[in-house]
Amino acid sequence: MASDHGLTKVQGKAIVEAVFAAITAAATSGAETFIPGFGKFKVKHTPEREGRNPSTGAAIKVAAARKLGFQPAKALKDALNT
Repeated sequence: MASDHGLTKVQGKAIVEAVFAAITAAATSGAETFIPGFGKFKVKHTPEREGRNPSTGAAIKVAAARKLGFQPAKALKDALNT
């Protein structure tokens, strides 16, 4: 990627890390991140629920959590299915 755009590997790495840092910062604040032509990352909330310990079968509580979901853009879906 770096050589395709006339950058050094260090510069290319810095750009990629900055994009990931921006996505991480948006996700931790609960905001949605959209990258045109690629897709969107958004935080999903899962409520507390009751689960089972697979080895003993005992009921346990699974804590509420936030998860990062990804929804691909139409352009990405079309590129994958051509």
